[in-house]
Amino acid sequence: MRTQRQVVDFSLRRRALLREVHSGRVGTYEVCDASPYLKSAAKFHGEPTEELCPVCRRENLTHVHYIYGDELRQSSGQARRLAELPLLAMTLSEFHVYVVEVCRDCGWNHLVEQYLLGRDGLAGPDDEAGGRPTRVRGGAAE
Repeated sequence: MRTQRQVVDFSLRRRALLREVHSGRVGTYEVCDASPYLKSAAKFHGEPTEELCPVCRRENLTHVHYIYGDELRQSSGQARRLAELPLLAMTLSEFHVYVVEVCRDCGWNHLVEQYLLGRDGLAGPDDEAGGRPTRVRGGAAE
């Protein structure tokens, strides 16, 4: 998306947690704890992926996009389909998107990515990153 910026990728944290689970230091009951609301959001608003669940390896993961922002008012905190985000990005000045992966079978869930969307990202070439999204990994901007 054109207005996507301040992207934070949580893949390193995910990989470390899965290493702990597969080594037996963390139990699956601790990480497979998706709430009924999250599973429902995955069912009705989620985007299916081609990636198998890293814990149960029985079902493909689903990505759920949650949106938060002052301009959203009552809609803040709701799950939205990925196709709805570009229209919201052109309508609102700024809002946060949190992408959560969910296994609807075993309940594995993990925050995958977080980023900002909105018209504020359409500023001119005087931007800090020259109009390109800024990626953050491990606390350092790229």
